[in-house]
Amino acid sequence: MSDHPPFAVAVDLAIFTIRDGALSVLLVERGEDPFAGQWALPGGFVEPDEDAEQAAWRELHEETGVEKFAGYLEQLRTYSAPDRDPRMRVVSVAHVALAPDLPEPTAGTDASDARWWVVDDLLSPTGDAAEEAPDLAFDHRQILLDARERVRAKLEYTTLAVEFVNEPFTLPELRRVYTAVWGKPPDLGNFRRKVLGTEGFVVPTDVHGSPTGAGGRRALLYRRGSATVVSPPMVRG
Repeated sequence: MSDHPPFAVAVDLAIFTIRDGALSVLLVERGEDPFAGQWALPGGFVEPDEDAEQAAWRELHEETGVEKFAGYLEQLRTYSAPDRDPRMRVVSVAHVALAPDLPEPTAGTDASDARWWVVDDLLSPTGDAAEEAPDLAFDHRQILLDARERVRAKLEYTTLAVEFVNEPFTLPELRRVYTAVWGKPPDLGNFRRKVLGTEGFVVPTDVHGSPTGAGGRRALLYRRGSATVVSPPMVRG
């Protein structure tokens, strides 16, 4: 008989999209203990026959009905505090993912509800949002803080922002991604210099979108390029 206490590996997912101009994250309301009735990031235990990424996509679908999507996914970090889960020692491999226009979720398995939440309403609520903001289960508030900072930082030195927009897109649409993630718009001149001056950041399509206003010019449409790094970075300021 082993002298070691029960031990498990889990996954948690910070799934981001932009809805109505705001950075939003997918949460589920837990239907079972521990933390029944509290909101949490989607996730669960890694099965013996799967790796962490497979478990992440499976749990996302089982708990929210959201299918595996073609957006961006990466491991965030490992959370291993001995008391992070009251059931036993559970080490979680947290992931961050993002994509544009993700669908409305549908609660499943051990979740009693699932919905999108504005990230700022969870982490720094004001006004009515402060009364409605839930306390997140486990250490998921810290995971969400870390995930938001990861995305904010990567927008400075990578082309990750293009993963938040559908193709083709305009430069104003892309700039709104930075505004939603950073909480304030980047300087317009610096933004245009970085995006248009970084080879392969965006690729023009020679097609124009709808007029920007009454008598306004039609913005040129772009697609994602092959570049992944912005150097020197586009600092938040």
